Amino acid sequence: MTLPPEVKAPAQMTSPPEVTSLPKVASPAEAKAPAQMTSRCGFVAIVGAPNAGKSTLLNRLCGAKLSIVTPKAQTTRFRVLGIFIRGLSQVLLVDTPGIFRPRRKLDRAMVAAAWSGAADADLALLLVDAKSGATEAVKQIASSLGRSGRRCWVVLNKTDLVPAGSLLPLIATLNELAGFEETFMVSAGNGDGVVALADALAASVPEGPFLYPDDDLTDLPDRLLAAETVREQIFLRTHDEVPYATTVETESFKERPDGSVRIEATIYVTRPGHKAILIGDKGSKIREIGASARRDLGRLLERPVHLFLNVKERAGWDEEGARLRAIGLDDPG
Repeated sequence: MTLPPEVKAPAQMTSPPEVTSLPKVASPAEAKAPAQMTSRCGFVAIVGAPNAGKSTLLNRLCGAKLSIVTPKAQTTRFRVLGIFIRGLSQVLLVDTPGIFRPRRKLDRAMVAAAWSGAADADLALLLVDAKSGATEAVKQIASSLGRSGRRCWVVLNKTDLVPAGSLLPLIATLNELAGFEETFMVSAGNGDGVVALADALAASVPEGPFLYPDDDLTDLPDRLLAAETVREQIFLRTHDEVPYATTVETESFKERPDGSVRIEATIYVTRPGHKAILIGDKGSKIREIGASARRDLGRLLERPVHLFLNVKERAGWDEEGARLRAIGLDDPG
């Protein structure tokens, strides 16, 4: 076995207190750079098996909660763009759904979105849960990336949860499947190794002008952000198949004269039993979901939010092209 030429070791295990963003680096507008220096901008797709920590890594790199995060697998359903700036570089991170064996049309659309994100990017990051290791799913993804001929790096996540001695054999196994240019070891949860990864990404994206304003963090529309925030609470507060059989659509998003916003959203479920669970005894569960989502949206939108939720049964919504397009996915046919 031959190890990759360069392995980035994790930063010293001293967790920063409540790190929410990377150290500030001046943007091109702020930096007084020599005339010969040029800006850089490029897309970096984060791909991997479900629950590898892709959304957590995107949020950590961007310094803001842009992609919803829950302990359950397959939370992310569509590509989410996160933007961060390091010096003269603008890095456009694409958080993709986890890659798994699809069964429903929804599943096929999610997996297609993940591979499309990797194909369209200047660089793909294969994020691997170091605790789970080289599972069959991870091996298949690594092999597919290797055959694609595209630029790929491998990033081991959750390295703070495993013995250091287990990491090099895992790296060797992965590099036998694909010729990864670089290898990094991080903990997206506490920030270990993330600054080094951010610096490397900033240096690796191609030369070119910024594609988004300096202060943009994402291109996610507020209506979709509202729906995702509600769906996150459903994932956190329901169990078994209920969150996976649920989708949320924002029906109305209206600015009010007092500066607040009124949001009306519909939660679609596939079975009558799921509707009863979501509503709860005398409406207790839906009020709980709404209250938590309202608080989160207020922080994200930086204004008061009036949120109204409605639960409807719609059998087979996960096979409808219109429902998939409503949540930002292409109909796989």
